[in-house]
Amino acid sequence: MLEELRIRDLGVITDAILPLGPGLSVVTGETGAGKTMVVTAVGLLLGARSDAGAVRSGAKSASAEAVLKLDAGHAAIARAREAGAEIEEFDGGAELLLARSVGADGRSRAYVGGRAAPVGVLAEIGETLVVVHGQSDQIRLKSPVAQRGALDKFAGDSLAKTLATYQELYAHWHASQGELDALRSAARERLREAESLQAALAEIDGVDPQPGEDEALKAEAVKLANVEELRIAASTAHQALIAEDFGEDADATTLVDAAKRTLEHVAEHDEELGSAAARLAEVGFLLNDIATELASYQAALDTEGPERLAEIEDRRAVLAKLVRKYAPSIDEVLVWAEQARARYDELQDDSTRIEALDAEVTRAEAGLRKQAAAISKARTKAAKDLSARVSAELTALAMADATLVINVEPTEQLGPFGADEISFLLQPHSGAPARPLGKGASGGELSRVMLAIEVVLAAVDPVPTFVFDEVDAGVGGRAAVEIGRRLAMLARHVQVLVVTHLPQVAAFANQHIRVTKTSVRGADGATATGFTSSDVQLLDEAERVRELARMLAGQEDSESAQAHAQELLDDAKLLPQI
Repeated sequence: MLEELRIRDLGVITDAILPLGPGLSVVTGETGAGKTMVVTAVGLLLGARSDAGAVRSGAKSASAEAVLKLDAGHAAIARAREAGAEIEEFDGGAELLLARSVGADGRSRAYVGGRAAPVGVLAEIGETLVVVHGQSDQIRLKSPVAQRGALDKFAGDSLAKTLATYQELYAHWHASQGELDALRSAARERLREAESLQAALAEIDGVDPQPGEDEALKAEAVKLANVEELRIAASTAHQALIAEDFGEDADATTLVDAAKRTLEHVAEHDEELGSAAARLAEVGFLLNDIATELASYQAALDTEGPERLAEIEDRRAVLAKLVRKYAPSIDEVLVWAEQARARYDELQDDSTRIEALDAEVTRAEAGLRKQAAAISKARTKAAKDLSARVSAELTALAMADATLVINVEPTEQLGPFGADEISFLLQPHSGAPARPLGKGASGGELSRVMLAIEVVLAAVDPVPTFVFDEVDAGVGGRAAVEIGRRLAMLARHVQVLVVTHLPQVAAFANQHIRVTKTSVRGADGATATGFTSSDVQLLDEAERVRELARMLAGQEDSESAQAHAQELLDDAKLLPQI
């Protein structure tokens, strides 16, 4: 709730502090004293458009500051923290400071918890904290969304449970419908993709590449391209190991064998030479193996002629085409093909998936429409009850012929909150057309309509603080008493701040604040060169009697007026609650 409101250089108010408390607070004063500046200050703190014309004459800027005490878990506290605000916490509660300044040049600044913030943040925080009902203010339940929300809360737990079931089913239906629409809209594109993949896979499967085949063929092609040089090298090496032409030059095998036999003759005289002879025997065996391999290599080269090289180059050309089209190497082509095959199988399953989704969407929609019908029925019942209660309140608020009409129109369009179009309309009198709230009613009448609605909704859809301006415009007598009583009734659930000129309303207050205007003449004795300021004061019981006497008869010192004022205060305490 609002604990304190401070106003500086706004309108005729120089510097004023309004100490506010729970329950009903009223602001009274002479016409022109600056009572409306209280509402203007609250509006600035809610992010309303600033007006340089509201800055006090001669001042550089005007400002409004508010201290609010809220539950630590309140949504406004969370939003303020997001904006970087500093929050003071105490005993499960939290204190939040809001401020707004308007310069004489029209520039505006906003502060949340001591930190500068965009004005939009004030508006976001304010909409969860304070509702202003005045002649120039938007009404809280103007939008269809707000009206639907208020009606649903009034309907209670039974509708809430049905709506929760509906929303769970709606989320599933909406997701399925979205997937179905995506599949259908992309069907042609997906078909083209499937055909492209099919052609690519057919080409790859036709070639049937093997892992590492491109590198293996490259190595073989290099070998065959140099076959003559390889044959000469193998033959020369073979001859060096085992000479077959019995020329003069001894081959390596013969020389090693001669060395081995020479050492074996003397091995019995020296173990070291015996060991050398044994190792030469091993070398001889190794040379014979190598010679045999070289002979086989030469024979193989003779069988792999130009025909094999041409065959390899043809195969490499086919593989190179795959590499150019699909991946940098044959191994990567095979990986791409595996992925493409999985994607192709997925695309081939589209028709089956579409059929399944179509059936699922149809089933879910049938369930949704059944739930939507139940929601419409519950809303229609709640609307009838809410309309009757508010209309009864309007009768007591000097709008005896006025009726709140709440229309619940089922539609074919399913939404996240059902399939209803909800509208709150005001029928000013029998036979007149019902019009949307805010149209066709004066500011005072609209304030009374909203008071009636807020009184009925207070227990189920509360906002911490309500501000009413001109709620009593154009009424008096018994109707004024009823307005005061209903404001007091609303104040049992929330904090209420009312700017009023009726003593019957002010008598119900828990806190009474008076705004007093003072005019100071200039040095030449003329008011034109002087200035006017207003002071704000929280009244005690005796001061309340004098203020009510002034409001009743314009004579705060009159004993009879004071007696009447005291009677009003006593009657307000004794009047039965509604």
